[in-house]
Amino acid sequence: MTDNTNGPDYGYASTSSPTPLSFLGLLELPTELIDTILSYLTPLELVQLSLTWRELFVAHNQYWFLTKYKLWFCDRSLAGQIILARYDGRRGCIEGYQLLATRSRDGSEPWIADPTVHVHYFEPTVKLHLDKPILQFNVDSLENLMRISLSSRETATRPARRFFPEHPMRYSHGADPRFSTFVLAKPLDERDLADHMDEWFPYGLVWPPPTIPAAHRVLGHPADIAGGPTHELISSPRWRPIDRSEVSNLTFRVRQWIELGPPTVGFHIGEEIVTYSTIDPYFYTPTPERPWRGIWVGDYSVHGCEFLLINQPDVQEEGYQEPLVKLESESDEEFHARFLAKKVHRGRLEAIKLTGDPNVPRGEYTFLAEDLGEDGFVGIAQGPPFQGARIVESQGHIAGAGFTNDKYIKSQLILISHDRLAQYWVNFGHISFFERVDIDQFLVPS
Repeated sequence: MTDNTNGPDYGYASTSSPTPLSFLGLLELPTELIDTILSYLTPLELVQLSLTWRELFVAHNQYWFLTKYKLWFCDRSLAGQIILARYDGRRGCIEGYQLLATRSRDGSEPWIADPTVHVHYFEPTVKLHLDKPILQFNVDSLENLMRISLSSRETATRPARRFFPEHPMRYSHGADPRFSTFVLAKPLDERDLADHMDEWFPYGLVWPPPTIPAAHRVLGHPADIAGGPTHELISSPRWRPIDRSEVSNLTFRVRQWIELGPPTVGFHIGEEIVTYSTIDPYFYTPTPERPWRGIWVGDYSVHGCEFLLINQPDVQEEGYQEPLVKLESESDEEFHARFLAKKVHRGRLEAIKLTGDPNVPRGEYTFLAEDLGEDGFVGIAQGPPFQGARIVESQGHIAGAGFTNDKYIKSQLILISHDRLAQYWVNFGHISFFERVDIDQFLVPS
């Protein structure tokens, strides 16, 4: 289990769509320009400006972390789910939608280098499922209007900004039969984590699992693994925050059900509690030395497309390492080759499922390459479609239905580019592809 709280803290500043005349609104300006503009205002003008944003802040003050970290994945069943959270400035709404991917083309063709091996076509289409939000917080919802009204009448004897650990969500899609609540989570302390975390799947139902670097972990409760939902997760002070200081901004839960009969007097069916966690952008933001870090989509044959985190852990250096500088005697090509050898083609590459399937579930490694350098080097591809690509040894993770009898088998990772990889499953005789996903393209509502 790896925790890392020292990575950079990347936020997301939402923007509204440009006007027909392409004028920039205030929220579309870079944050440093907004700071500069505000520095010219008098104290009275700053107070007046703050009143303009007061209702929006009161309505969403407990949800802004959703858009800050933007990407969330969950423990629902073995397949899981990944959603992107974004802010729609036009409607004053925070929403979270499921990220989906489909193959545009099926089939395969023989590999020229070995006709007994089949190379599967992979042209994925990635999109948001906009017809069915998972999260939705409208600034004009009844709950928010009541909260704003209460806040405006606060006195010295009534604390301001009351804390609500569970929040109803009213979806704007009238045909949606679900009832849902958004539940804030309390992270496990070290003692609780040690008591609950198991060595093997499902890891004591701790979420996220140990494969994912995380500063906060909580107890999950996937119904198909642990039985029916438990209200202890959302009712016990041990797992539910009692004030803002206990709230995790890296995890949350969604409780949802279908209600038969009139609201409040009917009964629930199909109730489930789903636990979500995010990933520090440090671990999926590529760098010149760790260029394959990112969120990827992969081809899993009959299981369809699945999303992955490709993590390249930092390589521990012994002592201070001088940055590579081009030598006077080197050409650009020679320096590039030396940079690849010393800084890029080394260390471990981990492909971790953010969504899974009935065989290998979410949160598990799908393949590993122990060393991208000389210790793992297989060769350079000599023919199409991988001409010139570096090939390294890897291990592919397979299992029976229900994640039974899992094991790692021999495979090879083909480093086609920083945005596209191929995995040669040697024993199966086929090659599948993986592509980087640009999640930022989905964060600004159209």
